[in-house]
Amino acid sequence: MGEPPQAGLARAARLSTLPLGAAARAVRGVGRRLSGQSAQEVLAQRQAESARQLFEVLGNLKGGAMKVGQFVSLMESALPPELVVPYRESLTRLQSAAPALSGDAVAQVLTEELGEDWRSLFASFEQSAAAAASIGQVHRAVWHDGRDVAVKVQYPGAEQALMADVTALSRLARVSGGLVPGMDLAPVLEELRRRLEEEVDYRLEGDAQEQFAQFYADDPAYAIPGVVMAGQRVLVSEWLEGVPLSTLIDRAPQPDRDRVATAYLRLLLEAPQRAGLLHADPHPGNFLLLADGRLGVLDYGAVNRLPDGLPGGLTRVLAAAAHGDADELVEVLREEGFVRGSVSVDAQAVRAYVDRFLGPLQAEEFTFSREWMRAMFADLQDPRTEAFRVGVTLNLPPQYVLVQRVWLGGLAVLSQLEATVPMREIVRSAMPGALR
Repeated sequence: MGEPPQAGLARAARLSTLPLGAAARAVRGVGRRLSGQSAQEVLAQRQAESARQLFEVLGNLKGGAMKVGQFVSLMESALPPELVVPYRESLTRLQSAAPALSGDAVAQVLTEELGEDWRSLFASFEQSAAAAASIGQVHRAVWHDGRDVAVKVQYPGAEQALMADVTALSRLARVSGGLVPGMDLAPVLEELRRRLEEEVDYRLEGDAQEQFAQFYADDPAYAIPGVVMAGQRVLVSEWLEGVPLSTLIDRAPQPDRDRVATAYLRLLLEAPQRAGLLHADPHPGNFLLLADGRLGVLDYGAVNRLPDGLPGGLTRVLAAAAHGDADELVEVLREEGFVRGSVSVDAQAVRAYVDRFLGPLQAEEFTFSREWMRAMFADLQDPRTEAFRVGVTLNLPPQYVLVQRVWLGGLAVLSQLEATVPMREIVRSAMPGALR
C-alpha cells in the first residue's frame, strides 16, 4: 500500500462511499426479499456488509477519518445491542489495526528520517507491521545495543490527510453551525487543528512520553516505555509485551477487569496533577496488561499539557453540581464557557442534564455496564426529549476538547469492561475539592 488519499476531493469521495454503499445494500436487500429470504436474514447480511465497508473505508483513509472510526468503536457500548453485534468485530479492529504500508514505503520514510544507513541502527528489523493505527504503524525491532524496540513509522502524507479532514469539518461547521445554537465550533476546530499539528510531530510525542516515563519511573502500577530516539516521523521506544485492554473486554476474569479498569481510570485522571500531562487517546489498544500485573501505557501523540493539573473550572463545575443549587451550577457553567452569554437556559433542566453524567460519583464504588452507557445516552440524540434540547444549548470551550474526549472515551471503555471502580476516591485524588 502507498500513501493514504490526501486531496480533499479524493477523501470526500471515499467517505461518500459509506452512504452510497448503504443505498446499494438497501437495493440488494429488496432483491433478496423478493427471492424469498427472510427480513432477519437480509438485515443480518446488510449489517455484515456495512461492517466490512466501515473498516475498509475508514481504515484505508487513515488520518482524521480513521480517528473518527476509532472513537465510534469506543462508543459502541452506548448503542443498542441489536445494532452492535455485527459491527463490534470490525470496530474493534479499527482500534488497533489498519491496512499496512508496503516495505518500500516504510524504508523510504526511515531513509528520509534516519539516513541511508538506517539499517545499521538495528540488530534486526521486522518488515511486517506489528500494529497499525490512524497516522502510523509499528514495527518490532532490536536496537543495535540489544534492546527490543517498537519503531513507529508515520504514514506518508498523514499530516496532509489530517489537515484535509479538519478543513472538511470546518466547511461542514460553517454550513451547519446554526443547527446547534449553543455551540461555537470555530474555536473548537482551531484547537483540534493545533492538537493534530502536534500529533504528527513525533519529536513532541517523544518529549511527552519521556515526561510520563520520568514521573512514573519505578511505579508499581504502571509501565511507560522509554524513548530510544525521536524524529519528526519516526519514533523508537522500548518494546512492551502485554495483552491489550481490547482483548480483555468480555474475556478476562472480572477481578482482573476491575483491577485494570481502576488503574486505567486513575492514570487518565491523575496524570495531569502528577505529571502535568493528560493522556488524551483513551482507546483500549493503547493500554496493555503486562505479565507482572502493571498497566502498560502506549501512544503519547494526543497529549494535553496541563502543568497545573486538570482545569480548575472542572473542579468548580463538579462541586457546584454535587453541592450547589441549579442557579449556581449555571453561573459556573457560564463563567467556564459551557453556556454562552447570549444563550438562555432553564437552570433546572441544565441541572438534570448534568446529573445524568454524575451517577458514577454518587457512591464510593460504581459498576459500569453497556446497559448503563446506553441508558445514559438513550435520549441525548432524540429531538423530542428535554435532554436533547438542553444539549444543543451548551457549548464546548476549546480548553475542554481533549478533557471531554478522555471523559467520554474513558466511560465507554469502563462500560465495555463492565468494571467496578472506586470512582469517588479517584476523583478526590485527581480534583481536590470537587467532592466532599
